[in-house]
Amino acid sequence: MTVIVALRYFASSGAFAWLTSRMRPGLYRGLAPQIRRELTWSLASAAIYGVPAGMVAWGWQAQGWTQVYARADDHPLWWLPASFLAYLLLHDAWFYWTHRWMHRPAPFRLAHAVHHASRPPTAWAAMSFHPVEALTGAVVIPALVFVVPVHVAVLGLVLAVMTLMGVTNHMGWEMFPRRLVHSRAGRWLITASHHQRHHEQYRGNYGLYFRHWDHLCGTDRGLAPA
Repeated sequence: MTVIVALRYFASSGAFAWLTSRMRPGLYRGLAPQIRRELTWSLASAAIYGVPAGMVAWGWQAQGWTQVYARADDHPLWWLPASFLAYLLLHDAWFYWTHRWMHRPAPFRLAHAVHHASRPPTAWAAMSFHPVEALTGAVVIPALVFVVPVHVAVLGLVLAVMTLMGVTNHMGWEMFPRRLVHSRAGRWLITASHHQRHHEQYRGNYGLYFRHWDHLCGTDRGLAPA
């Protein structure tokens, strides 16, 4: 599972780094030492993410401990989209509050400073975490599959969205259309423009997928010209 997580990282971050070189030539110029650090921390994170992922795969296939199911009719069909949204909302809530906690002085110095050492962040920074921070991110989805039923295909879609958002939020430029980013829907969705401001100002914009926690808690700092 560690190898799979590492390959997913190289495939996704590598693809968007290549896209950046085509769409924004020179954006990562002079950042080679930083990118090497991002690669090193990300591979360490892949090892940490791989452990609970492997436990989930074993618990599902060998022991039947999880709530992951493969037959679509094991639960009502409406639960397929509902479970997808539930996983995103629960993951987003966990991410918001743990991320906000990591901006307190002690945990920031201990762990989160590694991620913010990427100035500016690149597509390779999506998993560039200190092991303590990687552990907080690695446990949430594996924990959810033991309590919230989810079809295996929906779980795969959740992981795909998590990967896509993690990488695109750190590219340093906005790939989504302006009409979406500045629309009513965009007020509630997180894209690179929103997360880039977090990396510029450090305070605020703590969410992963959605902006509702930032709005409710007064920590939304708006958009950067990413």
